Amino acid sequence: MTVNMGPQHPSTHGVLRLVLELDGEVVVKAATTIGFLHTGIEKTAEQKKWQQIIPLVERMDYLSAQSNSLAFISSVEHLLGITLPERVQWIRTLIAELQRMNSHLVWLGTHAMDIGAVSVMLYCFRERELLLNINEMLAGFRMFPSYLRIGGLREDLPTGFHAAVNEFLERFPPKIDEYEDLLTKNSIFRQRTEGVGVITKAFALQYGLVGPMTRASGVNYDVRRAFPYLKYPELDFEVPVLTEGDVYARYRQRLREMRESVKIARQCMAKISTTGEFQVDDPKIVPPPKDKVYTEMEALIQHFLLFSQGFTVPAGEASVPIEGPRGEQAFYIVSDGSNRPCRVKSRGPSFYACQALPAMITGALIADVVAIIGSTDIVLGDVDR
Repeated sequence: MTVNMGPQHPSTHGVLRLVLELDGEVVVKAATTIGFLHTGIEKTAEQKKWQQIIPLVERMDYLSAQSNSLAFISSVEHLLGITLPERVQWIRTLIAELQRMNSHLVWLGTHAMDIGAVSVMLYCFRERELLLNINEMLAGFRMFPSYLRIGGLREDLPTGFHAAVNEFLERFPPKIDEYEDLLTKNSIFRQRTEGVGVITKAFALQYGLVGPMTRASGVNYDVRRAFPYLKYPELDFEVPVLTEGDVYARYRQRLREMRESVKIARQCMAKISTTGEFQVDDPKIVPPPKDKVYTEMEALIQHFLLFSQGFTVPAGEASVPIEGPRGEQAFYIVSDGSNRPCRVKSRGPSFYACQALPAMITGALIADVVAIIGSTDIVLGDVDR
């Protein structure tokens, strides 16, 4: 029997269509069909000025918005030859880890709900609300803050930011224990996940998979260690690696990553002062302070030019990878020396995970398909870009 699963199926984690050939309850062949989201963001970016692209790329992988923008602006800043102030680097590192916890919470809640543990979703979204509150405090937006900008940050940290983050970091570890109490030794959850959707180390490397999926299969690769950026070389943290490679291992892998993110965030908070530099001192890239715009003609002209014409980026090409929640994220950008990119191409981890799905699903029971899809943590906005 041939069965269409999706693209409206809620457990496909987006508008993904699977064509499954079944022999009874066993999947003998599977094919993925993508393209239903058809955002066209990469092509649209060629028509935008450099800073205008940030809200676009945040909407690709909409669960790791600030990781997307960090990857994009890192490549642009590489072409510009910018050296960021220390404080900006610490703040960006903190935001990247808060975003990782945010994304993993959505994954854990929806994945558990797919398998039948509905209450876990309510628990996870309870903590995610606090992270969205921090985003709202930073920039007024909850999911897509656009707080990271080429050359630094949009503005300085708001009053109460330190207290809110520290309160969350104190609250969160016991909540991870709660998630584990509900799932880790739960016999039903283990029967649905252990030995299901096994990925070997060789398979992960063959398909170019990255992130928690590969680290749960014994591949010790993390961009934060392999190609250090921001303040990660100065931080004390572990890169968890498991070897079982099944759905249960990928679950445990992401839980351990959230615990490490808490450790990193605490170290960052100890380094970030309440006020200080939040952008580079380069009037060709960052706008002048508002008080000068209102009182000095030169600053007003510079402000007008930056927001009407943008700035130019030296001709060349660059791709600076970062470790996002789903693994290595990077933007390959090409500049012709103008105020707009010549080409923007995303290296999205979800696309490669989606590519591996047919091989992972073949031979599994149809009831296991949902568990396998959930364990990959794909976001279709990252695929159909």
